[in-house]
Amino acid sequence: MNFEHTEERRMLADSLNRFIAEQYHIEARNKTAATAQGFSTPMWQQFAELGVVGALLREEDGGFGGAGFDIAVVFEALGRGLVLEPVLGSAVLAAEAIAAAGSEEQKAVLGQIADASVIAAFAHDEPQSHYELSRVTTTARRDGDGWIIDGVKAVVANADHAQLILVSARTSGAVDDESGISLFLVPADAAGITMVGTPTMDGGRVADITFSSVRVAADALLGAQGQGYPALERAVGRGILALCAEALGAMEAAKEATLDYLRTRKQFGVVIGSFQALQHRMADLLLEIGQARSAVINAAAALDADRFTRERALSAAKYSIGRIGTLVAEECIQLHGGIGMTWELPMAHFAKRLVMIDHQLGDEDHHLERYIALGRALEAQAA
Repeated sequence: MNFEHTEERRMLADSLNRFIAEQYHIEARNKTAATAQGFSTPMWQQFAELGVVGALLREEDGGFGGAGFDIAVVFEALGRGLVLEPVLGSAVLAAEAIAAAGSEEQKAVLGQIADASVIAAFAHDEPQSHYELSRVTTTARRDGDGWIIDGVKAVVANADHAQLILVSARTSGAVDDESGISLFLVPADAAGITMVGTPTMDGGRVADITFSSVRVAADALLGAQGQGYPALERAVGRGILALCAEALGAMEAAKEATLDYLRTRKQFGVVIGSFQALQHRMADLLLEIGQARSAVINAAAALDADRFTRERALSAAKYSIGRIGTLVAEECIQLHGGIGMTWELPMAHFAKRLVMIDHQLGDEDHHLERYIALGRALEAQAA
């Protein structure tokens, strides 16, 4: 099998890596992270002009990519630069849910997402959901020709600076049924919405959102009533792949910085990279990162496969990334010694981001259990 990227993807990766290296150095990134917004609007627009968002959307949705390897190429580059802009929440999660379930009129907003004139937040997780995709307690009930939404969504990325919020709400069924979940596209300034924003440890921003009798029109419903789960699963699957590729980029950057440090730092008159014990640790790390890359490649290749193949590959990748990301964070900091924990060096920031990625869209333990459950379900289906 040929794992080489197409010429277009290589060109996109080269231009994006070059732009991030030149314009997104760690000092500027940390300065942006300290702002109330948590990202730079001019930089977000520049990413859109470079084609970053367009590469994540399919041609029929106003983009020019949208395949698994397009997502992997973009997010590996973003991970190298610890990019803060709302690419994941707006251009992957919310955009995919709209593309999967929306009408032609509703999909018109994808063009605005692609050119960065609109930020859409993906509001699905709830305080007690614990990564379970079908567990939705937020409710939506009919009221005349519209809907009334009540509930709470937790840790919604970039919600306090979004113009649109994609909300999952239960319109029928038990609290953890896959059927009965509906999706709604709600203006962020709708009456009855309150947000409490907070920074995250890795430099981003999230918000808890309360919906108190929020009234929306009938055309806010995406797709058929109660049939939103497949679109949710598709969107979250693409988000998992994006996070895995982002973590891979962060690991590669941390590895390169660590190798450079081992080649230049001297102790007892010789570079510490000549010490055999450190060479062995670095060799083990290189093998683990290679395994992480294989997992990302496998997930990207399976993104358009049948549901069981796709979801098992995604959970396998997320599990591997969680385990390996923690190892890379710990080892790279230890191999740097005390300087690895300083604010000025990127290493601590890479470590924080890798830890946060493990907890986004399902942690290591969740995806290991899910991988096993999917395997059993597949065996039962075959029997």
